[in-house]
Amino acid sequence: MTTTSTPAFTGTWTADREHSTFQAGVRHMGVGSFRTTFDDVTARLSAQADGTLALDGRAQVASIAIRTPAEFRAHVVDSDDFFAAASFPEIVFASRDVQLREDGTAEVRGELTIKDATRPIVASGTYATPVEDIYGGLRGALDLSATVDRREFGMNWQAQLPGGGDVVSWAVELTIHLELVRD
Repeated sequence: MTTTSTPAFTGTWTADREHSTFQAGVRHMGVGSFRTTFDDVTARLSAQADGTLALDGRAQVASIAIRTPAEFRAHVVDSDDFFAAASFPEIVFASRDVQLREDGTAEVRGELTIKDATRPIVASGTYATPVEDIYGGLRGALDLSATVDRREFGMNWQAQLPGGGDVVSWAVELTIHLELVRD
């Protein structure tokens, strides 16, 4: 399988905040899928001097899209059971191993930091080769997904369902769509 840094992704690319998303989802009550987004996210894809690509991103924990009830939002954002945003206000991702293959698939190996824990992560997906947009700039995309165990990041809250089983899954599915604009 051929790996390429795709010549079209030279220079530096910044995520268009209005057209990019960072979602997290868990199995809820054993039957449903609870998904949320982070509204304040930044990301940058940049070509390195050695021809490789680097991807860096940040999400502000307080921007999580949980509106009501207020107690639920406060528990997820502020408590030590989950994000503890007062002490750890950002989720951070860093990669120096972005592989874009000729068949349009992508694999990104990096490190994800949530709270005070940094863990290796591999995300896979697809990319769209840049095209000229209506503003005269260049625009491409990167769509990735990965699954992490929230316990690895100190998110240990759990309750049991009356008939058995976890209220919230330990596995968290991360889905990232970056619409990238050339700087």
